[in-house]
Amino acid sequence: MSVTEYIIDIGLIAIVVRQMRARAMTLQSLLLPVVLLAWACSEYLRGFAVGGNDVLLIVLFTLFGIVLGLASGLCTRVWASSTGQAIAQAGWWAAFFWIAGMGFRFFFILWTDSASGGQSITNFSYHHSITSSQAWVTALLLMAVGEVLARIAVLRIRGYLLTSRATPAAATS
Repeated sequence: MSVTEYIIDIGLIAIVVRQMRARAMTLQSLLLPVVLLAWACSEYLRGFAVGGNDVLLIVLFTLFGIVLGLASGLCTRVWASSTGQAIAQAGWWAAFFWIAGMGFRFFFILWTDSASGGQSITNFSYHHSITSSQAWVTALLLMAVGEVLARIAVLRIRGYLLTSRATPAAATS
């Protein structure tokens, strides 16, 4: 892994720690992880011939990321401020689910860079018909994309529902 990759991965893990303090849900705060992932996708998503169980691997990892993102988003406290702005604060469970996904990915990559990890993945791939290393890269990256987008979607929907309910009440008062 390069220094830039370490920074991106640690940054994605640290995002939820930053969100453990109550903050207004602005477009900028929700898009930071998307920007980090957009860079990673532009660097690592490459075409490859799909064979064996490559698609299954990618789908399973992506679904795992979506589930973790949904869980993290649902475990984040969201409320409307007195001005009608959505406020979010990640709690311990939200952090747990977020770090479980981002941390798994980070340590998986570190492990596969080791001699024993690389050999284990090669053996696993052979026995489970994973035909290319790019399938693993794509699966891990789409897992992160699924986690980020699912969490953002949950938070945006929850924030919208709260603020859309708060706005008419504030206007009639």
